[in-house]
Amino acid sequence: MTAEVQNKYIDAALEALGQIILGKSNELALALSCILGRGHLLIEDLPGLGKTTLAQAMARVLGLSYQRIQFTSDLLPADIIGVSVFDRQKGAFQFQPGPIFSQLVLADEVNRATPKAQSALLEAMEEQQVSVDGVSHRLPEPFFVVATQNPSDQIGTFPLPESQLDRFLMRIELGYPKEEDERALLTGQDRRELLSTFDASLDAAQLAALQTAACEMHMSDALLDYVQALIRFTRESSEIETGLSPRGALSLIRAAKAYAFIQRHTGVYPDDIQAVFPAVAGHRMKPADNSIYRSASDLTRHVLDSVAIP
Repeated sequence: MTAEVQNKYIDAALEALGQIILGKSNELALALSCILGRGHLLIEDLPGLGKTTLAQAMARVLGLSYQRIQFTSDLLPADIIGVSVFDRQKGAFQFQPGPIFSQLVLADEVNRATPKAQSALLEAMEEQQVSVDGVSHRLPEPFFVVATQNPSDQIGTFPLPESQLDRFLMRIELGYPKEEDERALLTGQDRRELLSTFDASLDAAQLAALQTAACEMHMSDALLDYVQALIRFTRESSEIETGLSPRGALSLIRAAKAYAFIQRHTGVYPDDIQAVFPAVAGHRMKPADNSIYRSASDLTRHVLDSVAIP
């Protein structure tokens, strides 16, 4: 696949997503970077800001099979991964796959389910397989989880544990639209009706080719030094109780390469690392008890401002 063809696919995907989610070009670039970086995406925001619509749009535009799992307090692991049912004719148990067996799975309001149900996603997200009755079942290729969650201070939420959060390559927020974008939303066609008229901008094979090209983006030794300096600062700063792990460092590199690829850079630039750092690091760091930086955005900005660019 030539660079020209790659750019055509990326432009088509971003343009289609931009017609559904208005005025959020940076957030859409991050979301697409997450997919090209072969990672799972967590979208955290207030209800009604387009989290679910974005997940549906990504599945449609990228040509992926799609299932939605509505997380509730009574959701069971079997409701996610499936269950073995006894077949009288065969005289044996047969596995009936659950909704997790899809290329893009929307875990809607994931923090409204109990920790037991949340943990059912762990093996699927990390190993791309699930185990039932001692038998492992492979998930489709490609496989992505796009999870949405409401702010943790809302009633009826169960905060995701650190081990679960670490499985997400990125966490993003959409936020309220600008006035002109909201006006277009209010006066235009319903977004989901509009989405139903769209064709896929690419297929699974083309997406895999883009992922490979993104992974092969060049990162210089100086940029690796910068990444290590950022990681080291998160571990040594008195403002941060929990810094980034080696998995977090690898995630930062994957995300920066994918973002640089979308921006058509010849290699990874410092700007690419800074662009993805809040989305990659914000949910992995925990502020110290006496820290003056309480929000994730303030904490990531503190890190970026404190570490010199090579």
